[in-house]
Amino acid sequence: MFDKILIANRGEIALRVLRACKELGIATVAVHSTADADAMHVRLADESVCIGPPPSKDSYLNIPALLAACEITGADAVHPGYGFLSENARFAEILAEHNLHFIGPKSEHIRLMGDKIEAKKTAKRLGIPVVPGSEGAVGPEDDAMAIAKAIGFPVLVKAASGGGGRGMKVAQTEADLMLALSTAGNEAKSAFGDASVYLEKYLQKPRHIEIQVLGDGRGGAIHLGERDCSLQRRHQKVWEEGPSPVLSAEARARIGATCAKAMQDMQYLGVGTIEFLYEDGEFYFIEMNTRIQVEHPVTEMITGIDLVLEQIRVAAGGDLPCTQDEIVLNGHAIECRVNAENPVTFRPSPGKIARYHPPGGLGVRIDSAVYQGYVIPPYYDSMVGKLIVHGKTRAECLMRLRRALDEMVVDGIETTLPLFRALVREPGIIDGDYHIHWLEHYLAAGDSKKP
Repeated sequence: MFDKILIANRGEIALRVLRACKELGIATVAVHSTADADAMHVRLADESVCIGPPPSKDSYLNIPALLAACEITGADAVHPGYGFLSENARFAEILAEHNLHFIGPKSEHIRLMGDKIEAKKTAKRLGIPVVPGSEGAVGPEDDAMAIAKAIGFPVLVKAASGGGGRGMKVAQTEADLMLALSTAGNEAKSAFGDASVYLEKYLQKPRHIEIQVLGDGRGGAIHLGERDCSLQRRHQKVWEEGPSPVLSAEARARIGATCAKAMQDMQYLGVGTIEFLYEDGEFYFIEMNTRIQVEHPVTEMITGIDLVLEQIRVAAGGDLPCTQDEIVLNGHAIECRVNAENPVTFRPSPGKIARYHPPGGLGVRIDSAVYQGYVIPPYYDSMVGKLIVHGKTRAECLMRLRRALDEMVVDGIETTLPLFRALVREPGIIDGDYHIHWLEHYLAAGDSKKP
């Protein structure tokens, strides 16, 4: 096991990793920018190191500063959390070159799955069902129109690198295709430094289903069920739940076994999430995230397995916590991402939290690094925290979520709490009858219409 872990992140995920380390008896090092000097993970870590000014490129993305912090403190491993350097294959390699352990997948798997085109080819080779689309990037020399016609309109133009909805455009008809290719390529170049795009079939009203996997790097791998992440705004997840309201036990077992077998064949190490669109009873691979997910608590609540703790254990050479047959999904869990944003315009609302009261009670969990008097800085993501609730059934879970949302107080800044208080009372949400475009339609329609 590791002696000391440097947590190369901030906010709630840094605190989440810190807690897992403490439960394993591992010393912790927090790194922070000057803007995060008073952050909760800094206060609770055994040691802390300032690694630069507020801009991420000068602090949390500053690899030399992180290496120096490891050397200063004697850390022997680095946990990247999510975002920042968590899916940077070169960072993992640099750490290895300095005899430091990267708590995450092998660098070749990070690189492979970070390229959407290669990831799709790999998934197909491993027997994972994929969305119909182009075989690779569509360049000037290709007949994009012929490829699109073969796939069938509407088609989705997607950046080969990156994610988060950037470099992604829909071409509903032949007349839309050239503009979509140009716009997506320009966005991809600006956001990721790579203008490569590819085409795939645009599904009309799919669900976004993701399978949580865990591998030991030696050919052992299991899946821990699915999360339904279909409530999205601008391709950003807002609400996640598990199990999905629309999956049967047979469908869950089938796609879970497929994903676990693929990870066994890859000899995948650590946690990962294989993401699908699901429509008319069929799964279509879209990408794999080779890191811990924001929404991992949903899986933890229904399986009882601490994913971050197990991520650390397998990175240190440990065995998987259980066999596939021993995993039982218990009840239902829902997570709401509470952000410091205007609930209507979604404009960021950084500032000082004047009053803070987290909800409590049976089955209620808050993953947050804020406190009363904490100032949310304007330099990073706007997350206040994640509210996760668990119930024996989905109906109980929804009632518990309604109660918890009404109980939660965050004053001094604007938050998305009013949006969730409205959503949890919507018939479509209560019935589980929604898809990846539902929330966009709901927001566009206002209070007078339903999606």
